[in-house]
Amino acid sequence: MGAAPSSQPVSPRASLRDRLPDFPWDRLEPYKATAAAHADGIVDLSVGTPVDPVPALVRQALTDAADSPGYPTVWGTPALRDALTGWAADRLGARGLRHTNVLPVVGSKELVAWLPTQLGLGAGDKVAYPRLAYPTYEVGARLAGAEPVVYDEPWELDPTGLKLLWLNSPSNPTGRVLGADELRRAVAWAREHDVLVVSDECYLELGWEADPVSVLHPDVCGGSHDGLVAVHSLSKRSNLAGYRSAFLVGDAAVLGDLLQIRKHGGMMIAAPVQAATVAALGDTAHVAEQRERYARRRAALRGAFEAAGFRIEHSEASLYLWATRDEPCWDTVGDLAKRGILVAPGDFYGTAGERFVRIAFTATDERVAAAVRRLAE
Repeated sequence: MGAAPSSQPVSPRASLRDRLPDFPWDRLEPYKATAAAHADGIVDLSVGTPVDPVPALVRQALTDAADSPGYPTVWGTPALRDALTGWAADRLGARGLRHTNVLPVVGSKELVAWLPTQLGLGAGDKVAYPRLAYPTYEVGARLAGAEPVVYDEPWELDPTGLKLLWLNSPSNPTGRVLGADELRRAVAWAREHDVLVVSDECYLELGWEADPVSVLHPDVCGGSHDGLVAVHSLSKRSNLAGYRSAFLVGDAAVLGDLLQIRKHGGMMIAAPVQAATVAALGDTAHVAEQRERYARRRAALRGAFEAAGFRIEHSEASLYLWATRDEPCWDTVGDLAKRGILVAPGDFYGTAGERFVRIAFTATDERVAAAVRRLAE
């Protein structure tokens, strides 16, 4: 007789989990404990989380909309859609935008993780992203059951089975900015091979030694949004990471399909957050003020790390310094943790980063000053 069937049911949850790599940040916990034991406390430069106040006008808009007992809409209020199209036209140079060209989302990480699934991708499909990249691009492909593929240059990819091409400029983790020529070439290649381009541009307003350009700028896309979607977030520009407010701009057909799927899934931004987003996008003063804070911290940390023997590569935009001492990244992480400074190991972002660390300059002025002092000791 054959073996008796197992009495243990197969767990769909376990099988989905098994598609995913270990959560990388868990590996950093022992180093965080070491850094936290420093007599003057930890200087956490590992995660790019905002620490400065939410702008007053944004908090006021949130408060004014607090009495919102009804369900919000997935597509957002007309005022929110007006704010999204207006901002994209002014800041990205995108032309001819209508409400059908924008879609609010519940933070950009949610979008990155679930976009391949929402696009209907699965076995036999490929999702491509840069060799050094935000880990959630890979996670999104694996959640959908698609094949993750890395690239050095997108136009060198084999287009067979490729359905989604992620661009990321300015880059997380390296801060590298793709020029208009590079973006234009990537868009032309993707259109030739009928591949959807999704450009993660969440750091676009944080250029330091370069002026980042959107994939939706006419110089890149030729004035057509076909086959193109740009991802933007208010987390960094407006200190709204805790609000979970992000949005898509681009191809109306793609966004229309996503809107219907997200309606079924109830993936909606809270009504007070929608109102706060309108206020944030309508004001540039707080963005300039925050940029000045980050520029000051960036200059201080860059000078201190370079004086301590580090080499900074790329880093012309975003909220990070991509740094190396030409040693394994975990050796660097361990040494800095003993000084009470926590940074992110470069191999979190791919094996090509195994001799680099990512240094966020989102800590307070006081903590940045502490790091500068420690690096000089």
